[in-house]
Amino acid sequence: MNIEEILKQYATGARNFTKANLRKADLGEADLKGINLSEADLSGANLRNANLTGAILRGAKLAKADLRRANLSGADMTEAVLVVANLSWAELIGTNLSKADLRAARLREANLVGANLSRANLRQADLHGANLCEVKLRRANLRGADLIGANLAKVDLGGADLIEAGLIRANLNEAILSAADLSQANLLGANLHGVNLTGADLSGATMPDGSIHP
Repeated sequence: MNIEEILKQYATGARNFTKANLRKADLGEADLKGINLSEADLSGANLRNANLTGAILRGAKLAKADLRRANLSGADMTEAVLVVANLSWAELIGTNLSKADLRAARLREANLVGANLSRANLRQADLHGANLCEVKLRRANLRGADLIGANLAKVDLGGADLIEAGLIRANLNEAILSAADLSQANLLGANLHGVNLTGADLSGATMPDGSIHP
């Protein structure tokens, strides 16, 4: 099924397009709210400015996809593959990204308020300036991730891997970091007011005042 057929069927009310092959498809600015693309192959697809609110993308392949400024709020992206995908400035409010693979993905200034990223793999991801307020990141892998200037207020990072993560000037007000591994992380200028660091590992971390934690 090609793009034209999918768009035509969608316009008539069809929503189930599971396992569709849309590799490198051009769906920029498409209105596909509520569509079911579970396990679909959208690798390298252009979805810039697309409306995918409430879409079902469970296990979808979106590696290297362009999702800049796309609206994915309320979407179910559980276990989706988004390796090296570009989600900069995307709207991901309340999106379910649990167990998603976001290694080296770009999420600069993305809005992820209230999203679920529990056990997601965000190793080396770029979250510079992203809004992660009240996001669930329990046991997520954020090793080496760029979280410079990110808003992490009231985020749940319990048991998360933040080894060598860049948290310069990040807002961690009232965040949960219990049992998190922050060894070698950079917290220079970060706001740690009311943070729960019970059982956290800060070995070699650069603290907000510039000192190195023993």
